[in-house]
Amino acid sequence: MSAAIDHGYLPAGKYIINHDIMNCTADGVVGNHLYSGRALGMSEPWDIIQLHPRLKILWSGIHEHYRRIGLSHSENVIWNVELEQLGAHIGHHPSVFYFGPHECRYWGDHYWLQTVEFINSKNNFIALAEELGMDVPKTLCFDSVAEIDIDSIEQMIYPCYLKAAISVSGIGIYRCANKTELVEAMTLFENNVPVQIQEEVNSEVFLNMQYRVVGNDVYPLAASEQILDGFVHQGNRVPACHEPWAAVDPMANWLKDKGMKGIFAFDVAVEESPSGTRFRAIECNPRFNGASYPTLVAQKLDIPEWSAVSMSTRYRSLGNIDLSDIEFDMRTGEGVIIINWGTILAGKLVILLAGSPEVQRELQVEIASRL
Repeated sequence: MSAAIDHGYLPAGKYIINHDIMNCTADGVVGNHLYSGRALGMSEPWDIIQLHPRLKILWSGIHEHYRRIGLSHSENVIWNVELEQLGAHIGHHPSVFYFGPHECRYWGDHYWLQTVEFINSKNNFIALAEELGMDVPKTLCFDSVAEIDIDSIEQMIYPCYLKAAISVSGIGIYRCANKTELVEAMTLFENNVPVQIQEEVNSEVFLNMQYRVVGNDVYPLAASEQILDGFVHQGNRVPACHEPWAAVDPMANWLKDKGMKGIFAFDVAVEESPSGTRFRAIECNPRFNGASYPTLVAQKLDIPEWSAVSMSTRYRSLGNIDLSDIEFDMRTGEGVIIINWGTILAGKLVILLAGSPEVQRELQVEIASRL
């Protein structure tokens, strides 16, 4: 039997779950209107979940998959993602991917909104991290590219990154090997876009460190290692090689005190130096993130070792995927679980691979051959 969980910011209860990402994602994300489905695995039978109507044709396939592996979930589905549903169900609290102005309109919590919008700026994050004494890379922050002067370009450590202060899915981030490339990257931004120039961290390991606010307290949820393609997130693995909660606890507590709710996460680089290992905070994602959904499913099914990866498929129906002999088995604690299933309509899935690292590698090779 799977254990009930809370959705990150209220005691266990009933939730109206709307994890559509269309109000806060980049236009370039393929199939972004189909992402609401990945919240199904974290839901419980007493919840209500909103799913994009295009996912209805996939319902029987994902329901049967979750039934076979023993993953409880809501069957109370509203086949639209309209936000007015958030406040329309007595006794159900909202669970959303990102609490922005649109969500606040239907579930008024202005302290939560203000905190999310403040820390969602990478420039605000750096300023606050320095104030709190956290270890961060050398970063120069600007209200626009027009403010970047020659002295800043000359004094920067190369290679570096030019980043939009507010960006998602790796969009608006450019690696610059030298001054010439930095100047060229500056031309890619509108003059009124806040940006930062940040030194490159000498690290091959980046952590995703998730917290959740429950009532008046904030708790670590999970630390995972990021699987990256360049600087675009492709997946996560657990357990992580390090769990340096002390490196980001000061900001987690600050956010909670300022009204943050739900699940949020930090990106942290692990850098080896002559003086020892440094844990350098890069940014805060004040929302659910790609690691949250496999994390919550793994916790429900008591899976201690796993990875979750984005994979392409030639199929457009879950029924076409052969999961025989590799589907998750609660008796062994090994196997594959489909997490982000709605995106099969766009030719991609997120798959959780449960088991030891060796088992994970074997499962990934096998499921790839069947997709």
